[in-house]
Amino acid sequence: MKKKTPFRAWFFFRQGWSLYFAFILAAINTLTVTYFLAIENYPSLKQIFPTFEAYIMTMVFVGIPTLVFIGYVHYRRSPAYTAEVGVTWTSNPYQARNLINGELNLRLNQALLKTIVKLSQNEKFESHEIEEIINVQKEIEKYNAARTLWNKKDFDFIHKLEKS
Repeated sequence: MKKKTPFRAWFFFRQGWSLYFAFILAAINTLTVTYFLAIENYPSLKQIFPTFEAYIMTMVFVGIPTLVFIGYVHYRRSPAYTAEVGVTWTSNPYQARNLINGELNLRLNQALLKTIVKLSQNEKFESHEIEEIINVQKEIEKYNAARTLWNKKDFDFIHKLEKS
């Protein structure tokens, strides 16, 4: 854990800097620079934004809703976010592991539900049904024994899922 502490601190520093500090400073800087270097020097823009405060109010009431809409489009309506997630998954073995564990749990739960239904209805298992359950068990055991966080087994499994 001690080896990771500086990297964790670096990560938290970067998050605090980029999400909060730099964001706020960049917004203030952009508003100030655009008004005092651009708007003040163009009479037509000066008529639209007669004061710095009017410019800020316009940006708050027009700019923020516009940016919220753009953010919504980015996450919900464009392929850009999907591409970002794909890049994150291929570089983060923990996220890949969560996806694979969910898929394996789904398969296991389906086999368990079939078993529970059969048992609750006092039905006998046919040999192919028992074989199917054993195959699911063996597949999960084999896969689990071969994978680590750092080999490419989880990513291979993801690519297999994409093809099916």
